[in-house]
Amino acid sequence: MLEYASKDPVHRRYHHHHLTFSLLYAFTENFILPFSHDEVVHGKGAMLSKMPGDYWQKFANLRALYGYMYAHPGKKLLFMGSEFGQWNEWNYDTSLQWDLLQWESHQGLQRLVGDLNHLLRREPALHQVDFEYTGFEWIDCHNYEQSTLAFVRRATNPSDFLVIACNFTPVPREGYRMGVPEPGVYREVLNSDAAGWGGGNMGNADGVPAEPTPWQGQPYSILMTVPPLAVVYLKAVGDGPGNGAGNQPA
Repeated sequence: MLEYASKDPVHRRYHHHHLTFSLLYAFTENFILPFSHDEVVHGKGAMLSKMPGDYWQKFANLRALYGYMYAHPGKKLLFMGSEFGQWNEWNYDTSLQWDLLQWESHQGLQRLVGDLNHLLRREPALHQVDFEYTGFEWIDCHNYEQSTLAFVRRATNPSDFLVIACNFTPVPREGYRMGVPEPGVYREVLNSDAAGWGGGNMGNADGVPAEPTPWQGQPYSILMTVPPLAVVYLKAVGDGPGNGAGNQPA
């Protein structure tokens, strides 16, 4: 996954299998998903410095990477300093770069990780069924040309679910049709492009209603916006427009 995330987005279409490979064996054992100390020492660089692009894109890439990590089945491990975007690789002889938190971009990344932790605890679909195939379903894993992914995470109660849409390019996907399993209005519960986390605040602020148009093997579908270099979590609420909470931090 880190090899994929470190590539310039223009080349990611040729490495799409790096995104999807883990689901071939995700339910054969009880997995932990680590971005551990071993990934940020001995010349490997810090998590933020691995990301391609300009300053804004580096942060957007890392927010998207963490968003995908938290949505992926398996328990999470994130090494200290990675949660606020330390630039230097870890050194046991020195302090973490806490002074970076004077900058809004680093504050935003730290808030995102904190909100992801709260969301992980709050939403049963993100933690109850991590080690069985019943907790995960691909919606679309084949769109390598646009470097997008879509999937469902389900709780022990299969009617309690989240739909996840990922865009690993700097190109906004507007009018993106995605299959969904049930009717209702799909409201954002997390959008890594939210302004409060340092993003451009592009999204689906009023929620998007499901249409009775079968798509991608699902009985319904929605037309949504997937922001550039972003991951969006949606949940079906109500039966009409206007129930969304927007794309602000949780």
